[in-house]
Amino acid sequence: MGSFSNYWENKLLDHIFGKSSLTPPVIYLGLSTVEPGEDGTGLTELSGNGYQRVQTSASDWNVSTGGSLDNVGDIVFPLATGNWGTVTHFALFDAATYGNMLAYGTLSPAKVIGSGVIAKFAAGDLVINLD
Repeated sequence: MGSFSNYWENKLLDHIFGKSSLTPPVIYLGLSTVEPGEDGTGLTELSGNGYQRVQTSASDWNVSTGGSLDNVGDIVFPLATGNWGTVTHFALFDAATYGNMLAYGTLSPAKVIGSGVIAKFAAGDLVINLD
């Protein structure tokens, strides 16, 4: 399960209390080999060997219920052209590279992504909670 980052929690609070406007971002799914933490400083995102973040759209996510939402269908990464290692966490960002981390979560179990493997998250695998 995942939770919002400090960055995104602050943006939502500012919006709710009229301190700023909020335009929904394009959300990109990324992978990390360690827990990024709510401030994102622990993020160790994959790089090289065909890795790139995957762009999602609103239609890729279910409507939230009970303070949670998850992915509607499969979210698929490009083919790994080399070893990506053991992926332990996912993270959502507002940009294809760099940008701000919006949320993150633990993969259970962790996924070993070797050369020739396509990382795929089936419907309901990625759960985000508002906490």
